[in-house]
Amino acid sequence: MSSHHRGSRRRHSDSDESGSGSEDERQIHESKRSSAGTKTSASSMEFKSNKGNRQQEDRDDGRSHIKPHEALYAPTADVEIITSFDEMGLKPDLLRGIYQYGLKTPSAIQQRIMKPILDGRDVIAQSQSGTGKSTIFCIAALQTADTRSNTTQVIIVSPTRELADQSRMLMTSLGVYLTVKVRACIGGHSMAEDRRAFRQGVHVVSGTPGRLQELIKSGDLPTSHIKLFIIDEADEMLNAGFKEKIYSIYRHLPASTQIVLVSATLSQAVIEMTNKFMHEPVRILVKRDELTLEGIKQFFVAVEKEEWKFDTLCDLYDVLVITQAVVFCNTKEKVDWLAQQMREAGFAVSAMHGGMPQTERESIMQDFRAAKTRVLIATDVWGRGLDVQQVSLVINYDLPLSREQYIHRIGRSGRFGRKGVAINFVRDEDMRDLRDIEQYYGTQIDEMPADFKGVGL
Repeated sequence: MSSHHRGSRRRHSDSDESGSGSEDERQIHESKRSSAGTKTSASSMEFKSNKGNRQQEDRDDGRSHIKPHEALYAPTADVEIITSFDEMGLKPDLLRGIYQYGLKTPSAIQQRIMKPILDGRDVIAQSQSGTGKSTIFCIAALQTADTRSNTTQVIIVSPTRELADQSRMLMTSLGVYLTVKVRACIGGHSMAEDRRAFRQGVHVVSGTPGRLQELIKSGDLPTSHIKLFIIDEADEMLNAGFKEKIYSIYRHLPASTQIVLVSATLSQAVIEMTNKFMHEPVRILVKRDELTLEGIKQFFVAVEKEEWKFDTLCDLYDVLVITQAVVFCNTKEKVDWLAQQMREAGFAVSAMHGGMPQTERESIMQDFRAAKTRVLIATDVWGRGLDVQQVSLVINYDLPLSREQYIHRIGRSGRFGRKGVAINFVRDEDMRDLRDIEQYYGTQIDEMPADFKGVGL
């Protein structure tokens, strides 16, 4: 344990991801219920704002010590913009890997986020889906890792196994000319292999909260040399479902550890909370009404009743010419049912949710990335951050349970400025929620034309 760990706070027991394949979705749904208004205990997670002394304060009164005017929505002024990867001061071999990967010009968020990270500043980065946030923090991780030391120096934590492994794959590709050793530590994989890897040396670890927490508690993942702690999809990670696990990891880090939070959405409560464990962070934020994705056409189909959705989906497949599509449902039971119905109707589809064994999920993702399957039916376990460039259509068979999740789902199409389409199936009782999404993001979701013309696929 790090010498910077203070206090005698009682730790809640947490199960590792390997114990239950559906933990990803359970945690995500817990966080949604929390953000919808369920009040969490003040003892859930509190941080002291002074980064130089990471002493956790026990507060039993449940009152926030953040004043309303201290909410951190205002972006940091005068952030330096670096318009070329060449000018970022990156390792030459890392730069070679970036260009070999096919990256040419940094996106807007990448131009703004790299210098503060490389300067050692804490950073809060919010930008719409598909703008390259994952790429830039993976580059930062590879730049930070010093291969002259065979120690773990960077931790990246993600809410789902697929996201954690995607970061590993991305770093492997970008770091093809480097000797940085990267490891994904996720539930469903052997703990013994993780332990063996750390004994041999890992520079950067990308993982899910439960597995990382367990490896740190057991002493297999030493934290004394950690320089950079990256929280991917920070809103989900810091909401109720993952708070305790994130804190359990955080409390073992050296006081000098740099913290980077990245997400497409950040609630005010989360941004306020970061004041407790980040030191004068650089804030690179976009306004809520700027979050809707450019290049993605949004439509709704009024299906009136739940039982009419299936026929509507079949009609869409008959008419629309697509490359690849993702169909979102709110429960794993609905995913299984819909996949079976589609197969019985003669449509080739694949399906994925958190209740499946990890090896099966990985195989399904591999086939979908390789375009061996055209249509993927999934729960929100697939809705955050995963990047399959060929996806041009997202169908919300069920409207998402939260407004924030909507932006993550439709961001699966139109990645990095490409064109995409999002279609929402709306029952009569859903129309109010659809209008709420429109108002929340300041966007317009049109009714889909009966002849499907103008859809853009």
